[in-house]
Amino acid sequence: MKFFVTALMATAAWGCAMAAQPQDTIAKTLAERIPQLQTVDEITATPMKGLYEVRIGNDVFYSNATGDYLIQGELIDTKAQRNLTEDRINQLTAIDFKQLPLEDSIKIVRGNGERQIAVFEDPNCGYCKRFERDLQNVDNVTIHMFLYPILSRDSVEKSRNIWCAKDQNQAWHDYMLKDKAPAAASCDIDAIQRNLALGRKHKITGTPTLIFADNTRVPGAIPATEVEKYLAAAHKQ
Repeated sequence: MKFFVTALMATAAWGCAMAAQPQDTIAKTLAERIPQLQTVDEITATPMKGLYEVRIGNDVFYSNATGDYLIQGELIDTKAQRNLTEDRINQLTAIDFKQLPLEDSIKIVRGNGERQIAVFEDPNCGYCKRFERDLQNVDNVTIHMFLYPILSRDSVEKSRNIWCAKDQNQAWHDYMLKDKAPAAASCDIDAIQRNLALGRKHKITGTPTLIFADNTRVPGAIPATEVEKYLAAAHKQ
């Protein structure tokens, strides 16, 4: 009997120890002290001893093992010369090219169109206009252009007029390359609303944002020579 009681107590103690894992402690402490952190999606150990990643959606924070301290910032691996926070966020916000709703984009084919790229653009974005001019030098590519009006109310209006135009490609290029405003038009623009929702989900906060067929995501108006490098790398895969 004594052995049985001792074993039972040991089992209970082991169960308590298991329940007191740092992840449980952190979640409990944060929920009690910061109401906005009632729902934490994931808590994992980082390469830095005693530091834990606290993930809420696509947002990343850091905490000590007791949840007494919460850090909002970037974790840098100085030995590997890597921004671990940036790597993690890129992982969380990665876009699977094969899962993109291409039917919600304007399809532009040049040459044989064998290489593919998706681009999120706002018609009022100056960087996008520069990018479009440079993109004219890229051939044998299919461009899936997602209208992504995030800069102003006028961006929404212009996006609607381009999407609803009889010739979407012509309307897009006339405006981006020639500054010829699209004629007023109306139609179902649910696709544009879906683009905005998709962008928010994947934290697309600037235009242009490029997604290549190998899922590589590149923000900003990179030159045609760089586009060619990414297209070539993606095509090999």
